[in-house]
Amino acid sequence: MNKVIIDGHFDLLVDVYEKRKKGRKNVILEDHYSKFKKGGFNIIVSSLFIEEYYIPEMALRNALDQISSLYYEIEESNGKIMLCKNIKDIEYAVKNDIIGIMLSFEGLEPIGNDIYLLKIFYELGVRFAGLVWSRRNYVADGCYFSEKEEGTKGGLTAFGVEVLKEIEKLHMIIDVSHLNDEGFWDVIKFSNSPIIASHSNVRNIFHSKRNLTDDQIKAIAETGGVIGINGNGKFVSIDPKENNAEGLVQHVDYISNLVGVEHVGIGFDFCDMFGNNDDVLKGHHELNIFIETLKKHGYNGKEINMILGENFLRVYKEIFK
Repeated sequence: MNKVIIDGHFDLLVDVYEKRKKGRKNVILEDHYSKFKKGGFNIIVSSLFIEEYYIPEMALRNALDQISSLYYEIEESNGKIMLCKNIKDIEYAVKNDIIGIMLSFEGLEPIGNDIYLLKIFYELGVRFAGLVWSRRNYVADGCYFSEKEEGTKGGLTAFGVEVLKEIEKLHMIIDVSHLNDEGFWDVIKFSNSPIIASHSNVRNIFHSKRNLTDDQIKAIAETGGVIGINGNGKFVSIDPKENNAEGLVQHVDYISNLVGVEHVGIGFDFCDMFGNNDDVLKGHHELNIFIETLKKHGYNGKEINMILGENFLRVYKEIFK
């Protein structure tokens, strides 16, 4: 297979759906495609993120609308975009120079407390299950970006443990980004598959509950999983001057030194399109800046390819059927 470059987390469909509601078409082709291509990306994992104002009553409908918007975008793309559900799809996309989109929950609000909906979403193409965003749902508790006033935190609920088992049964990938510490350790306790943190950094470099402790990094590595480095400056450095590729690669270095480069991927979580202006790179088209910084830090071509996509692909091959 040709070189594969995977962004393990991007809020693509939130952007696409909201723009299509206003009458736009071909949003991916017009607003994102050239950036993907310039960066060399083959595979984009798009989250199904549900804005607060859709919860709870409209969470299911909004998730389905986002998936439907992707289906329309694929139809309009003249073969330039496709949905990837398995390894064969990924290989086809890479070989034929097509942008492959994969689907991930960013919080299981769309299923509410109905476990049977997981199968429906699987059939629609969802292959990753981020259990929570930074809020509580029927499955578990999320972690906020910073300290705030809230009630007592808990781990996985009884329903959450049941959902975890169903996720594994469906050969979906468990994603622990945004999960609180208590829930994280419950996932380690109850799961039997490699797990990922699609967009999380190192807590020892930048103290945020969204970032991972050394013990959590080791636990993910012990499952054979991968951590996607988060390019949102909110989670890179306390010093704004280090919210750049150099600061980002410090997280790569830390994880590589702690557990090995085979457990590092990218999940850039670019959010500047939503007006945040925190991204350490200005989009997928600036991947070369990240690559050059990796080279400066001594990573060779093989290691860089592992970080850019091969590590995530290894996990996909183990889980997807």
